Parts: sequence; C-alpha cells; structure tokens
Amino acid sequence: MRDLAALEQNFQAKFEALNQVHLSDGEFSRLLDQIITSDVFTAARHLRERNSFERDDGTPLFYTLVNIRDWCKKSFEVVNQLRINTASSHHRYDVILLINGVPAVHIELKTLTISPRRAMQQIVDYKNDPGNGYTRTLLCFIQLFIVSNRSDTWYFANNNPRHFSFNADEQFLPLYQFAGQDNRKITHLDSFAETFLAKCTLGQMISRYMVLVAS
Repeated sequence: MRDLAALEQNFQAKFEALNQVHLSDGEFSRLLDQIITSDVFTAARHLRERNSFERDDGTPLFYTLVNIRDWCKKSFEVVNQLRINTASSHHRYDVILLINGVPAVHIELKTLTISPRRAMQQIVDYKNDPGNGYTRTLLCFIQLFIVSNRSDTWYFANNNPRHFSFNADEQFLPLYQFAGQDNRKITHLDSFAETFLAKCTLGQMISRYMVLVAS
C-alpha cells in the first residue's frame, strides 16, 4: 500500500466487511465525500459514533468506521512510506497505522543524531500546507502523532490548525512520553512500540483516554 488509491481501496474492503454491505462505486465516492473533513473534532467524533448514509435506492445505511463496541477486535495494519499527492501537496509519511482501514496514527522517524523536534516540525509543516492530505483524504482521521529518533520517543494528539503549532521556544504543547506501571518513562522506540502500540493499549488510548473538545 503506497498511494491514496490503494489506501481507499483497502478502506472500502474493511468498511464493507465490518458493516456487511457492498457499495457501488457511486456510493463509495459519496461516502468519502461525507466522511472526509478538514475539522479534526468532526472526524474524531465520526470515528467513535454510529453514523448513517443514504444508499442509491434511498434507503439508509447505518454504519461504523471501526468496531466501537470492542476496540481490541479490529483489523490493525502498518503502512510504510505512504505517498499522498493532492492538487497542491506531495507528501510522504514514514509509518501510518490503520485501524479497520482508517488511518489513526502517524509515526515520523528520524535518525539517532536528529532531534524528534524535526519530526514535529515536519508534521506541523505538512498540516499547514494548502491541500494537505490531513484535510483532503482519509488522513483526516489521524488521532495521534508519534515522533522518535529511536532513543527518544514522544506522542501528541491531532488538533485543528490554530492549536497545532510551535511556540517561541520551539516546544509543541502538549507533548507526552509514555510511562510504565512503575512510572518510569519508556522512551526507546522498540520498548515504546511493544507497550503503547499493542493492539488493545492503542485502542484504549484512542477510545477511552482521549477527550474530544470542539474548538
């Protein structure tokens, strides 16, 4: 899976399997038009709720994008080096984690000698680019960003542009480092991935521990 077309095809297959339905080409195109939004809050709410869609014959289809009853019982996929080309943006994303075909986590990786701040700035620049994939494609459903240079790993939530930038000290707020039960920070990427990115842990982080606030 390397481009937008493949991402959408995969999402359609997962959507149809979850909701036990087959969509026509026209229905799927209208579904994308309905769910893709530039507003982070609207996308996050849509991801967590039961929604409805009018089919070609005028009947309603009630659906969910993911299994909202049990976030552990989902299809999890990892996509490397995804390229999203829109009319005015040409971006490549290091790692995208899909939940039931929906892009939910974006991971940007740097080498050991480069500060994770560079990855944070890259994400901010991507989001500020007109026509970017975060507002024009399924990437609008990204909930979390993770940045790491392997030894130092941070995560932060997606947000609308006016709350998504660096301050004068080049510190993105709020930033988090994951800690274990003993309250020790888990900063190395391998250890972080084994704990934070475990299916149920990641599902719980998105479904239970993220507070949605309209802004």
